[in-house]
Amino acid sequence: MARKLPRRDVVIVGLGWTGSILANELTDEGLDVVAIERGPWRNTATDFNAGYMQDELRYAIRKDLFLRPAQNTLTFRNNIDQEALPVRDFGSFLPGNGVGGAGVHWNGQTWRFLPSDFRCRSHLVERYGAKIIPDELAIQDWGVTYEEMEPYYDKFEYLAGTSGKAGNINGKLQEGGNPFEGSRARDYPLPPLEMPYGPMLFAQGAREAGYHPFPQPASNASRNYTNPLGIEMGACSYCGFCERFGCANYSKASPQTTILPVLMRKPNFECRTNSEVVRINLDRLGTRATGVTYVDAQGQEWEQPGDLVLICAFILFNVHLMLVSGIGKPYDPKTATGAVGRNYAYQTFAKVEMFFDNKNFNPFISTGAMGQCIDDFNGDNFDHSSLGFVGGAGIMCAGTNARPILMRPTPPGTPRWGSTWKKATADNYLSSLYLNAQGSSYATRGNYLDLDPTYKDRLGRPLLRMTFDFPDNDIRMINYMADKAAGIGKHMNARQIVPHYQKKPYDVVPYQSTHNTGGAIMGSDPATSAVNKYLQSWDVPNVFVVGASAFPQNAGYNPNDTVCALAFKAADAIRTRYLKNEGPLVPA
Repeated sequence: MARKLPRRDVVIVGLGWTGSILANELTDEGLDVVAIERGPWRNTATDFNAGYMQDELRYAIRKDLFLRPAQNTLTFRNNIDQEALPVRDFGSFLPGNGVGGAGVHWNGQTWRFLPSDFRCRSHLVERYGAKIIPDELAIQDWGVTYEEMEPYYDKFEYLAGTSGKAGNINGKLQEGGNPFEGSRARDYPLPPLEMPYGPMLFAQGAREAGYHPFPQPASNASRNYTNPLGIEMGACSYCGFCERFGCANYSKASPQTTILPVLMRKPNFECRTNSEVVRINLDRLGTRATGVTYVDAQGQEWEQPGDLVLICAFILFNVHLMLVSGIGKPYDPKTATGAVGRNYAYQTFAKVEMFFDNKNFNPFISTGAMGQCIDDFNGDNFDHSSLGFVGGAGIMCAGTNARPILMRPTPPGTPRWGSTWKKATADNYLSSLYLNAQGSSYATRGNYLDLDPTYKDRLGRPLLRMTFDFPDNDIRMINYMADKAAGIGKHMNARQIVPHYQKKPYDVVPYQSTHNTGGAIMGSDPATSAVNKYLQSWDVPNVFVVGASAFPQNAGYNPNDTVCALAFKAADAIRTRYLKNEGPLVPA
C-alpha cells in the first residue's frame, strides 16, 4: 500500500531540460516544487569527469548514460496488420536516464523552427491549395505562431549560451546568417564556433551551387560565458565527445551546466532520484489530478499529493503516463478519433559520403554542432508545386566526431575486415567527409502510440506500443535532398560521392535519431489535440505535458530549442495566468 506524503504545490515528473526549466521558473514564483526522476543523480564533476568521460566503448557503444529496456521499454510494429514485439535493445533512438535526461548526451544543435512550420497545414493550403497535401498525411497547425514563440526561443538560447550568427534581426537580413529564419529580437549570445576545413569547403561549394550557407547554431560555447542565472560555462575545446557523452568541460549546455547549480540550492525545491512515477492520480470525476504515485529504488510505493502536475519525461513516456493514468481519450486509427497517441512522428535522414585525394580534414577536431548548413530546401523555403511531396530538410557538413571505434570511412566495395579494410581505413580517415540531410517527418493516420494488449512492464502496466513507418511522401522528400546534397559534393571536387537514401520499412534496430515527436500534441481543437497552446491538458487542467510529445509533426530540425522554448512558454502561462485562476487557459 502506498505511503502518503505531505502535499506539494507542484509535482514534476522527470528532471531533464523541461523539468529543470519549469522547476526553476516556478520556484522563483515561490511555489514548493518536487521533481521525481526515474534515473540516478548526475553531476558534471563526478559523473562526467575529464579523466574518464572520453571513453567511446563505455558511453557510445555500451550506452552507459541511456535507459535500459529492463527499466522500461515499448513494443514496435510498422503497421496495424503486424504483431508488435518488445524492443530488447534501444538502437534507433536512445532515451536518456537520470537527472538531465537527454540533455546530458545531446549534440547541442539548437534550431528554431520556421514560421511556416507552426502553420504547416494552413501555410501549404494558402500557398498551393489543399490538393498539395497527400491523402496519407495528417499534418496539423500547432495552435501557436512563431511570433508567439520568439521570446521563449531567445530565453533558452541565452540560458544555454548558444553560439551562432543571426540571419534576421527585427525583419532585417544579416550578412552571414540564415536568410530563411524567422525574425529574431537580437543576435545569439555568442559568436559561431571556429570552422574547420571541411565545413568551409562545403560552404564554398554551396555558394557555387547558388545556395546560402551559414554556421550551425550550437549550444557548445564558443567563448567563456556567464548565463542569465549567473552560471559560468567554459569555451569548447573541440574534443569531439558530445553525442552520447556528458560534457566534462562545462561547455555544452545541459541542465547540469545551465540551471541545476542554482535550482538545487533553493529551499523550496527537492529532487527524488531512482523513483519512477507509476501513474497520475485523478479525482473521482477524472477532471483534476490529485498528485502522483511512484515507486522508489527499494520497491516502496509512495503517494505524492500535489496541486499541479507537470509531465516532463521523454516524449514516449509522457504519452505512456497519460494513457495508463486515463488522461484524455486514446487515439483510434480506425476512426481517427481521440487525441492521446495521435500523430507520432520521427525524423528523416539521408547521408552523402565523399572521398577526396590529398586532403586532411582533421575530423577528430569537432563538437556536436560545428558546421556549415543550408536551409534553401528546408520546410517550404522552395517551390513544392511540381515535386510530388511536401516538407523539406536542412543540408549540412557538420562532422560531430571521428572517434576510432565507429568512425571508419571506407569506399563502397571495401571488405569489412582484414588487411585491405585496414589500409582503406588508414587511407580515408583524414580525407573523407559526409553531408547530412535532416528532414521533416510528417504525421499520418496510421502512425500512433497506444497501450500494448499483451506485454507489461516490471510494474505491471501495459507497455507503450509504437506503430510507425515512414510515409511515401517523406521518402520522396528526403531522397530528393540526398541528390541535392550530392550535387553540392560535385562542387567540392570529391573523388567519389556516395549517396545513402532513406528506405522503407522503418527499422527500429540501427541508430537514426532520438528526435521522436508527437502523441500528446498541441492545437486549438480538443478533438484533434491532447493539450492546448500552453501544453495544458484539455481534459485535466492542472496537468501540463511538456516536451516534443506536443509536436503535431516534426520539422527538418533538431527539436530541443523548440522543446525548451515551449517549456518557458508553459512556465510563463502558469506564473502569469494559471496561478491567478486555476482552470482551463483556453476554452474547450
